[in-house]
Amino acid sequence: MKLKKGFVLREVCGEQVIMGEGLGAINFGRLLCLNETSAWLWKQASEMGEFTIDSLTDRLTEEYDVSVAEAKADVEGIVSEWQQVGVVDL
Repeated sequence: MKLKKGFVLREVCGEQVIMGEGLGAINFGRLLCLNETSAWLWKQASEMGEFTIDSLTDRLTEEYDVSVAEAKADVEGIVSEWQQVGVVDL
């Protein structure tokens, strides 16, 4: 998987949001608010380019004191949301 081009993480009024730029803004037409963990995961996915559920899970368990099972469940949920709103390419 990879994040679709044209979508960026920005801070808006103290909130972390994904927004479209260029053609992404025209087709997306909204902001997606992220919590601290999902914003951190977005940054990790952006740095990696290509990512998997497992690679994001590994990064999450390295950064935070969380079990692999809990981290994987969180990553799956967040990536599923990203897929539903169309900001991830498979």
